Amino acid sequence: MNNWHDEFMAEYHRQQILDEVGQIRLEKLALKSRIYRPGLFERTMFNFANWMISTGKQLRRRYEIPSVDCINSPSGSFAR
Repeated sequence: MNNWHDEFMAEYHRQQILDEVGQIRLEKLALKSRIYRPGLFERTMFNFANWMISTGKQLRRRYEIPSVDCINSPSGSFAR
């Protein structure tokens, strides 16, 4: 019987698994340290959202009913 062959193959597979685990750890570490660089879609959506916010503020300012300052009314105080 060839028991040494079985032991050799088991050790070989164990070493392959350990190498693969080490590679996965390195990949995870590299992904964590990667600088976030948004792609074309992300940049476009970010700029579009900023445009919608600024346009919305301008439209609200333009079409909002102005508030009346009641403190300086021309008729004075009615409580007298």
